[in-house]
Amino acid sequence: MSHSTRRARLRLGLGASACLLAAGLLPAPAHAADAADATDVTDYAINVDPTAKGAKIDDTMYGVFFEDINRAADGGLYAELVQNRSFEYSTADNTSYTPLTAWTVDGTAQVVDDDGRLNARNRNYLSLGAGSAVTNIGYNTGFRVEQGKAYDFSVWARAASGTTLTVSLGDADGTLATARRVAVGKGGWARYKATFTATRTSSNGRLTVGSSAAAALDMVSLFPRDTYKHEPNGLRKDLAEKIAALHPGFVRFPGGCLVNTGSMQDYSAASGYQRKRSYQWKDTVGPVETRATNSNFWGYNQSYGLGYYEYFRFAEDVGAMPLPVVPALVTGCGQNKAVDDDALLKRHIQDTLDLIEFANGPVTSKWGKVRARMGHPKPFHLTHIEVGNEENLPNEFFTRFKQFRAAIDAKYPYMTVISNAGPDDSGSTFDTAWQLNKDAKVDMVDEHYYNSPQWFLQNNDRYDSYDRGGPKVFLGEYASGGNAFKNGLAEAAYMTGLERNADVVKLASYAPLFANEDYVQWRPDMVWFNNHASWSSADYEVQKLFMNNVGDRVVPSTATGTPSLLAPITGAVGLSTWATSAAYDDVKVTDADGNPLLADDFSGDASKWTHTGGGSWSVQDGQYVQTDTAAENTMVSAGDATWHDYDLRVKATKKSGKEGFLVAFGVKDTGNYYWWNLGGWGNTQSAVEQAVDGGKSTLIAKAGSVETGRAYDIDVKVRGRKVTLYLDGQEWGSFTDDKPAEPFRQVVTRDARTGDLIVKVVNAQSSAARTAVDLGGAKVAPKARVTTLSGAPDAVNTETSTPVAPAVSTFSGVAGTFTYTFPANSVTFLRIRQK
Repeated sequence: MSHSTRRARLRLGLGASACLLAAGLLPAPAHAADAADATDVTDYAINVDPTAKGAKIDDTMYGVFFEDINRAADGGLYAELVQNRSFEYSTADNTSYTPLTAWTVDGTAQVVDDDGRLNARNRNYLSLGAGSAVTNIGYNTGFRVEQGKAYDFSVWARAASGTTLTVSLGDADGTLATARRVAVGKGGWARYKATFTATRTSSNGRLTVGSSAAAALDMVSLFPRDTYKHEPNGLRKDLAEKIAALHPGFVRFPGGCLVNTGSMQDYSAASGYQRKRSYQWKDTVGPVETRATNSNFWGYNQSYGLGYYEYFRFAEDVGAMPLPVVPALVTGCGQNKAVDDDALLKRHIQDTLDLIEFANGPVTSKWGKVRARMGHPKPFHLTHIEVGNEENLPNEFFTRFKQFRAAIDAKYPYMTVISNAGPDDSGSTFDTAWQLNKDAKVDMVDEHYYNSPQWFLQNNDRYDSYDRGGPKVFLGEYASGGNAFKNGLAEAAYMTGLERNADVVKLASYAPLFANEDYVQWRPDMVWFNNHASWSSADYEVQKLFMNNVGDRVVPSTATGTPSLLAPITGAVGLSTWATSAAYDDVKVTDADGNPLLADDFSGDASKWTHTGGGSWSVQDGQYVQTDTAAENTMVSAGDATWHDYDLRVKATKKSGKEGFLVAFGVKDTGNYYWWNLGGWGNTQSAVEQAVDGGKSTLIAKAGSVETGRAYDIDVKVRGRKVTLYLDGQEWGSFTDDKPAEPFRQVVTRDARTGDLIVKVVNAQSSAARTAVDLGGAKVAPKARVTTLSGAPDAVNTETSTPVAPAVSTFSGVAGTFTYTFPANSVTFLRIRQK
């Protein structure tokens, strides 16, 4: 229904305050929001019951998830300025890498892997010729230094006859600090240090190390002195402070796909020093020069300078619960393999027990002693641990999970051991995983999903029907597919449902957390940065508002909804592929009465089709064929965007590649459509996905694969909002897409410390929401502190512009019943003091 149809309309059942408002008997509050033109206002009512007892909200309700993706660690939160400091970059990390990536050589230098190395886990070192020098380019545009600030240089070096190193810091405009001369003694490896004070500010710095005589170098490092709370080996201050400002209840780390991909072997001679390993915590503790680097799943190297000790310490610094994730020996993220090695499984289970000892054990214990030697004799008070991440093989995963849980329960019965439900919000993997978790009475299950803003607006009630006596939910990863304010609005609306169901949803974290703008593998992301600046997305501002105003208990409340009429599904038809070559033939579209709308047997050309995706399409032997097996969305479309109530029939044949084929309907444009994804997810399942503004969500899914060379008959029947799908003449499934995307959502909580009622309202529509609020007899002060996020739906925060930022004001019209107009496209929190 259009906004004009809803203007100033008062629905039945709004309550006494709304009736008074409609009759003009309640005075309009003195608030800027109520200055909106009456033609742009929709009426609502919120009724609060302060006498009822809602769900208790734990202090740990909202947290953050840190994964080293988008250069979040090296070149990001980890403050080290030198890239490839130990010359360990390898083609195993990225096919473009060499051991001298990020370095340039003046003179002679080569990277050596022999018995003269610094230690067995730090395999490579640099052999630098007499009179030669190497220069490091850092990250992004170079080293960021600020005038007057100190920077600590260190290097491990050895020289047969001794030498003098000349270390300088400069950019294209000249020197950035006075050069330092470092005397290296004759003999074996030793660590040498120097300090620079920047004479001017630059984001384009270069670090150069030269030697008067032949020398070996390793672990070349430059750290800003001004790091977050700790140095050396500290964290970049502005990024750490952005996390601290959220006051997160927990920090989940280190992944993500880093945890359950690659080899599960250790880094040793016995395993051949494998570089593509899962993230294993013992690689990441102890002195940084002894930590083994690793290939990062996201296509670069990870130094492990930011390791488990630093994660634990950071969680402690920001007052958050640490929540580590360990591998379950079932790979995911497209690899999907169960590791069958009982001895290796037992070793990983023991590693997990050792991790708990590292975190909590006394200094007299083996791993507690390691923690103490690193500078933290007191325990880190670990209470939660997660086994596995997004496994697509639920039965194989759960067989292993139970062994981890049994071992942890036997030795550390106070630990909460968290399982997971796979990579999606629904489907066969999700259903199987949840049943296994329920049957085994698992404490908590981690759910992950990345869906469209519409999905989040439609599914506010997702957890209303969850079993109150079953496993609790950890929503460990979620996002709505973008960083515009409309994404933040949809997530905020959804978060009201999370809080309302705080007895089921115990933990929740948006993901991913960080993205370096020059090294992006995944969008969207909560905080963006480069080498000299960081900025908060609209999604961050939403998370911060919720995290800093959680409350201790839900106060039950209800609100009227937005009237809505659902038109039939409309749109053209389309064909596509994903990393696959496929052939299509005999496309027929008929209306509900059987009248032809489109027919194409490709006996001629393909002029009826518009190519909007990637790939390479051509007519071959009477079929329309896409031949590029690397292209990921090759959409071609035909027909009219106003079509509705039709049948689409097509023959499809997979020729080669990783997946199957994609048949689209309801195609409005490149970002808005439905498609039947047959043989998707590595040819493991089929699903109908809906794309809204480019963000996709799954509507129905089943396990299944597509055979190469076999012709399939596909029939999609669209009637109103219902779609029925047939494969080779048999009904495959159906769905009805009629769930309203409600733009007006609310939740009310109580802050026990202050006594405040916190009324949280999301208005994700282009008209203001004039709302009658009835506090159910609560005695309240007349003034409320108001925090508002508002802006254009497409507004995006950048390094130089912050259109979405909180505005704090005071509202003086609070009473037992009052009206408040929530601005269009806004998230508003009213903190109301109870007398």
